Amino acid sequence: EGRVYFDGMPTDSINLDALRANITVIPQVPELLAGSLRENLDPFSQHDDATLNEALRSAGLFSLQEEAGEDRLTLDSVISSGGSNLSVGQRQIIALGRAVVRQSRLLILDEATSAIDYDTDAIIQESLRKEIAKGVTLLTIAHRLQTIMDSDNIMVLDAGHIIEFAPPTELLQNSDGFFRSLVDASGDKEKLYAMAADYAQTKTTRSG
Repeated sequence: EGRVYFDGMPTDSINLDALRANITVIPQVPELLAGSLRENLDPFSQHDDATLNEALRSAGLFSLQEEAGEDRLTLDSVISSGGSNLSVGQRQIIALGRAVVRQSRLLILDEATSAIDYDTDAIIQESLRKEIAKGVTLLTIAHRLQTIMDSDNIMVLDAGHIIEFAPPTELLQNSDGFFRSLVDASGDKEKLYAMAADYAQTKTTRSG
């Protein structure tokens, strides 16, 4: 039971097409269409190339690939059905670029970076924080702790039930907490604590 609200309005009172136009879901392995990269970003040809290239830059594509590399993706690059000729990281970044083009207000990452290497994950996370998340609500579903330590709030689920919900620094202060036990048992404990503390300090500085 309960209701889901979007922008202060219950979703069952919002036109479904309008709701979908404002939400982008990026799964673990995004599906891409057979065609050019341009067509995948802008299937209805509503934007110019400068806008599409800026979306790819914001999503981190140009940080992932060398400027003059033979395999460098451009808007004219051919994408196989499902994106089978691309790495998972490239597919994720293209999906993020598509969200930028759509100007989505709610971006849901459903284990989106769990299947990629840490270097590519770092590029995507930096793009999300510095470029994409401006004016966007970001909902991240993840088991990889480093992807969520700089979130405003973390909801911890166990067996389908919410057992904790608070900012990461607050969760880490609970010595008997489930989330803290996960962080303490990880191999990156000190790094994760530092990430949470740095983000809390950044938020305090901004609000001050």
